[in-house]
Amino acid sequence: HHSLACGEFIQALEACHAKGMLYRFSGACNGEKELLVRCLHAERMGRAAKNREESIDKNKKKYDAWARRKAELSEINDVGEVRA
Repeated sequence: HHSLACGEFIQALEACHAKGMLYRFSGACNGEKELLVRCLHAERMGRAAKNREESIDKNKKKYDAWARRKAELSEINDVGEVRA
């Protein structure tokens, strides 16, 4: 699920943890963990920005379609052909 960019940080943290409990609990792996957290955060922010842009585009299309439909109904009502 994560990009290859963060994969190397995941492997580095796992390798550090594999050295033993003393490394994990003494904070010796904190540097690797911090790099991984920063990479994952950057990935998440990138996905959020992309999703936000897609949502804005999707909503614009939806509102434009509703505006066109409303205008069509208004035209029909103005000429008295159909009452909606």
